[in-house]
Amino acid sequence: MDWPHDPDGEAGSEGRRKYGQAIIAKKVDDEDFPVSAEAFVDEFGDHPVRIDHERVLSVADIFEHVDEETFEDFPAFHTAVGEAMREAGYWPLELEHA
Repeated sequence: MDWPHDPDGEAGSEGRRKYGQAIIAKKVDDEDFPVSAEAFVDEFGDHPVRIDHERVLSVADIFEHVDEETFEDFPAFHTAVGEAMREAGYWPLELEHA
């Protein structure tokens, strides 16, 4: 896929310092809310997200697993994206629950 910017550059994962959900979270600010999933994907869907040292996916690929249509605030957005990434197997570390 041709990315609009290098997934490991300053516009992507800041020289590989940021991965996964952190990259998505930096695309919104508190004043952007409420935000719709459709509008977010329309604007950022083709942007790369480095999941781990081997995989790069698009924002659109990740949002295929997000069920919510609208996010009222940043915590709701962040929680929904995190849950979707875990359920899709895009979370590099899995925690065991007791």
